Amino acid sequence: MKPLQIREYGRMPDGRAVHEYSLDTGAGLRLSVIEYGGIVTRLEVPDARGNFGNVVLGLPTLEDYRLRNPHFGVIVGRYGNRIGQGGFTLDGEPYTLSTNDGGNCLHGGAQGFGLQLWSIEPEGDDCLCLRLESPDGDQGFPGRVATTVRYRLTGDRDWQVEYEATTDRATVINLTHHDYFNLAGAGSVLGHELEIAASRYCEVDMRMIPTGIADVTGTPFDFRTPQRIEARIRQAHPQLQRAQGYDHHWVLDAPFDGELHLAARLRDPASGRAMEVLTTEPGVQFYSGNFLNGTLAGPDGQLYRQGDGLCLETQHGPDSPHHAPDSDWPTTILRPGQTYRSKTLHRFG
Repeated sequence: MKPLQIREYGRMPDGRAVHEYSLDTGAGLRLSVIEYGGIVTRLEVPDARGNFGNVVLGLPTLEDYRLRNPHFGVIVGRYGNRIGQGGFTLDGEPYTLSTNDGGNCLHGGAQGFGLQLWSIEPEGDDCLCLRLESPDGDQGFPGRVATTVRYRLTGDRDWQVEYEATTDRATVINLTHHDYFNLAGAGSVLGHELEIAASRYCEVDMRMIPTGIADVTGTPFDFRTPQRIEARIRQAHPQLQRAQGYDHHWVLDAPFDGELHLAARLRDPASGRAMEVLTTEPGVQFYSGNFLNGTLAGPDGQLYRQGDGLCLETQHGPDSPHHAPDSDWPTTILRPGQTYRSKTLHRFG
């Protein structure tokens, strides 16, 4: 395979072509991305025997991604995760947001960044630069925001996502990526071993909005050492019952200092594939694919069911605009003259 390949993937209803860009390190990592949503359609890595497999869930066509996508592979913005109460107040001014999760604004609203058409420019054979301009008032958020995201392949099997954003008016921003990983390439992820470098997590109410930060000790939320997900996900814990599995934010133990620190490790014992997630973000949302219910099929015709993929979304805390900024709730406010920057590295082995 050539280091960079480009093909037409499909067309929007207005006739605009959507292209798929594929990068290959030649050393064990293949990444395919489309302009719509910045969606990662395929991420192929070898198993312990050298056999390549796609380790992210995807859909067969552009039409499926447009109409039926539960955020598979998208760039999430302007605000990853939930903002409760249908809005927030900034500098004394209230803002009403697009609500698409009961009364919550989830992943940027009904037409968030994952449902918009990005521009893509290759930067050499190992990097794709994606750009999107979000106008003032987009989904109710203030300010015109210019966002740049780079997908960079480094080393033999490293995929780094680099985010930058600027605004012409005070706003809030919390960018992340929403891949559903399955290191086996098919079937359930509940047999995967997961480690999360955090001793605290956010408890949530019935709307999945954080109510406080709790210690993981003695709970099924303690992944400070590797644990099989299936050994914990069915415990009778009220937080697991509330979310129908895991859909919670962990506050990372590492300092929030702009450097890459370990957030999570994931391993599939059957295939031997493993992934480390390092990030400059202060937290990570672990979502166990609770609402995959067999109504969606992948490119090969397989039905996706509960637990067939999991997300590790590096981010600031959910509903941060409703918390006074402190060490547990770093601010998500971006002002004119500032540049939002964030990095997350996925290291496969």
